[in-house]
Amino acid sequence: MENLALIESFSEFKDDKSIDRVTLMAILEDVFRNALKKKYGSDDNFDIIINPDKGDMEIWRNRVVVADGEVEDENSEISLSAARKIEPDFEVGEDVSEEVKLIDLGRRAILALRQNLISKIHEHDSTNLYKHFKDLIGEIYTAEVHHVRPRVVILVDDDGNEIVLPKEKQIPSDFFRKGDNVKGIIEGVELKGNKPQIIMSRTSEKFLEKLFEQEIPEIFDGLITIRKVVRIPGEKAKVAVDSYDDRIDPVGACVGMKGSRIHGIVRELGNENIDVINYTSNNQLFITRALSPAKVSSIKIDEDKKRAEVYLKLEEVSKAIGRGGHNIKLAGLLSGYELDVIREGSFAEEDDVELTEFSDEIDGWVIDEFAKIGLDTARSILKQNVEDLVRRTDLEEETILEVMRILKEEFDN
Repeated sequence: MENLALIESFSEFKDDKSIDRVTLMAILEDVFRNALKKKYGSDDNFDIIINPDKGDMEIWRNRVVVADGEVEDENSEISLSAARKIEPDFEVGEDVSEEVKLIDLGRRAILALRQNLISKIHEHDSTNLYKHFKDLIGEIYTAEVHHVRPRVVILVDDDGNEIVLPKEKQIPSDFFRKGDNVKGIIEGVELKGNKPQIIMSRTSEKFLEKLFEQEIPEIFDGLITIRKVVRIPGEKAKVAVDSYDDRIDPVGACVGMKGSRIHGIVRELGNENIDVINYTSNNQLFITRALSPAKVSSIKIDEDKKRAEVYLKLEEVSKAIGRGGHNIKLAGLLSGYELDVIREGSFAEEDDVELTEFSDEIDGWVIDEFAKIGLDTARSILKQNVEDLVRRTDLEEETILEVMRILKEEFDN
């Protein structure tokens, strides 16, 4: 053939394992037919014969012989004198097949052909890549850190595919260096132009669920079912599990002897605290279990409003709420109820005052910090140790001492 560069182009791809023979032939024919349309206005009367094994091809133009001066459509008709230059014995009405040389298309057209061919192959690869990772959404995937940027980590897998791990999809404690292997879940695939962007997540509940499937054989085998997963990435998670086999203890199987089974999952998630809970359809019992490690005295459920009043002894309140309010928030998400903590017992002194009553003297965000750990009355705070309050809240010691001074004055007057 006249243009070696073009033939080399399609020889580059004939051994590429990512594209099959039939698809390659279809792409090549499409590229050449587009070139013929630009050159001749139509490709209707052309046959294209491709031989991918040899990296070769032929183009034939088919026309009918008409008398000189009677050619109306140059694409489908050829004059008798022009036909006899190809073969001297042609007669009017016969079919003529003439080979079109690549050089006839022009140098500019040949360069465009090569570029179009490469573009079509890449487009095919992108389509395949999109479909491949679309099927992997929701599955665990491992890739290597290629580049760390402020808002995103760029990963590359064994096949050289680029995967992005955005900052908001990273666990707060995550710290990556180039060359590190990173495990996450394929959360989505987006098309950016013609190029697919593969998005990984380490904060998804599905990632934790898949880690359980990977690490706990009984879950993988279907003997234990994960009913629901809720988490605050890097801080705390709750996983409700169930088994249809009464002989299996789902919580014990997931945690393992002395936490041996769950330890690897906790470590993968940056020491995220994971509570594994026995699922039950009894809503009161499920809420009680969800609020672990706190011991609940009683629960009053309003099904219409999907709210539950949880009655707790004073010493159990902070356990139920947890640091930063994480425990009660996750318990609510897991159970599907909005949970209101109601204190009972010795704290209910008649002269106690709600903390919100001091909003003129204490900033709202400070009141909210105390409420997160279950302290929303004056006496409930005054009974606490200052060092404990510093540890359990995001407040400075100076702020806590000032709050205690204000509250103490209320009872001293």
